[in-house]
Amino acid sequence: MSRTVYVNGAYLPEDAAQVSIFDRGFLMADGVYEVTTVIDGKLIDFDGHLARLERSLGELDIANPMDRDQWLEVHRELVARNGLELGMIYLQVTRGAPGDRDFLFPDPETTPPTVVLFTQSNPALVDSPKAQKGMKVITIDDIRWGRRDIKTVQLLYPSMGKMMAIRQGADDAWMVQDGEVTEGTSNNAYIIRDGRIVTRALSNDILHGITRAAVLRFAREAQMPVEERSFTVDEAKAADEAFVTSASTFVMPVVAIDGVALGDGTPGPLARRLREIYIEESRKAAI
Repeated sequence: MSRTVYVNGAYLPEDAAQVSIFDRGFLMADGVYEVTTVIDGKLIDFDGHLARLERSLGELDIANPMDRDQWLEVHRELVARNGLELGMIYLQVTRGAPGDRDFLFPDPETTPPTVVLFTQSNPALVDSPKAQKGMKVITIDDIRWGRRDIKTVQLLYPSMGKMMAIRQGADDAWMVQDGEVTEGTSNNAYIIRDGRIVTRALSNDILHGITRAAVLRFAREAQMPVEERSFTVDEAKAADEAFVTSASTFVMPVVAIDGVALGDGTPGPLARRLREIYIEESRKAAI
């Protein structure tokens, strides 16, 4: 059955949805996006994602086309129309389609933003087989632009990084700058040593993860020590445990880095416990 998607104010069958070839998201990667998780038909961390969307749009000088209640109405309508119980809602806002290609920004008075949302079902989202066995990562140079804190649609290098990992028999890649891990291709990166959770501090170098914020809050509430600082690849390989966080993976244990097994090569107890806490608490707060 065809999904119902949302394009510029209209709910449409996915095969009837169209965006102009002159859209700046297509021509210039001039847009931002968010992915909100759906569990039990409810939205996880919705207000956090909307706050980050507002920030990303502001950094690119794109007007937010909707207020909070309008965004919530569209999200809930897509959940209802598609009968979504477990999965994600993808949201993308671009600078719009001015009718021709030009490096200069179009006049926002005559070129409104393009707004697209669609659902992605994932029945294994909570009971993930990968979470049971853990994931393997490789390390690659971080050669992205300097504003990784803006959640733009410029995802070519992260996509290439995932393909590098697959070709080496791994699941994903951690990106490295000046010998220190920045983040994963689509997630924030963490290590655990002697019971302490370590993850890079917020800056322009990494995405300000919404799941990251929630997980660190839950960890501190559970009396788990947290250090927000950089860590090296060597430090990561010597860690007791490691994991990543994102809206689509929650807390996902990492069991090997560049072929070096962490601990006994299986998901560690703290990462497993954090995943349980995150899912439990997120279900309570979902809207």
